[in-house]
Amino acid sequence: MKRFFSILLCLGLIISMTGCTGVKPTDAPDDDVYVIGFSQVGSESDWRVANTKSMTAAFEGDTEYELLMDNARQEQENQFTAVRRFILEGVDFIIIAPTVEEGWETILTEIKDADIPVMIMDRSVAVEDDSLYLTNIGSDFLHQGRLAVEWLEGEIPEDRDIKILHLQGTIGATAQIQRTKALEDAVRSHPNWEITSQLYGDFTEAKAYEVMTDYLASNRDIDVLYSENDNMTFGAMRALDEAGISYGNGGQVKIITFDATKEALQYCHDGRIDLCVECNPMFGPDVKTLIEKYRNGESIPKHVYVNESAYTTQSITQEFVDSREY
Repeated sequence: MKRFFSILLCLGLIISMTGCTGVKPTDAPDDDVYVIGFSQVGSESDWRVANTKSMTAAFEGDTEYELLMDNARQEQENQFTAVRRFILEGVDFIIIAPTVEEGWETILTEIKDADIPVMIMDRSVAVEDDSLYLTNIGSDFLHQGRLAVEWLEGEIPEDRDIKILHLQGTIGATAQIQRTKALEDAVRSHPNWEITSQLYGDFTEAKAYEVMTDYLASNRDIDVLYSENDNMTFGAMRALDEAGISYGNGGQVKIITFDATKEALQYCHDGRIDLCVECNPMFGPDVKTLIEKYRNGESIPKHVYVNESAYTTQSITQEFVDSREY
């Protein structure tokens, strides 16, 4: 892969709507460099920032690799543009963390026609032909949701009516689809559970604060907040504080959140969040291992799930919180 074309790629991305960063090898012949084009969703959450850090750290300093990362700013069209640039540059491998599941057939076909292997990372793509991608690595979001509702089943007496306020992430993203499915399935099987509203928070703190503030102006009867990521939870907590509604251990509202970032775990340890369901972003080394196996001609699984858990105030220590990397 020629350095000249890599430089042109970054220059083009800098002046476009998307951004380019490179984890570049040093003192390595161009022909020996394995170039990876990485289309990242954006930097909308603490989870995403940690995921990007893990990805760049996995390849940084390794003279055998060059990682070109494009920030799509949560726009699928930006991802299409970046991937087509990667194809034109003739990168050796492409990684996509898709904004949403739908709409990927055409661009993945273009990648396949260019004979470039592609890995789907974090979220999934909804395509009939799964030969369009090599492998998919990320979380089992449905399992995460089921961990949450199983915990709630253990907390709520069977005969008690509960009102659940649901904060949803980016509509159409795998995490949103599967975490929503887990909750809706549980509500259907529990006649005394009711989802009072599903608010669109787009996985961001600002949007969640906005919609929660509007909602609480006229609706204060909430037993459970089911929030599909930590950043939305932080925005919701601020809105609850301003509305004078108690939450967490002993409060009016039980809070369930997803990601289990260090800040959320601290709130959980302090009793302000009831349940943190882990979504592990630190799988850069796993991505690199899969690429190396592919390059060595080894078979790799079609789907790879990372290990994750769920945490309550009673199950975590301050030492555990302090040790959190993200």
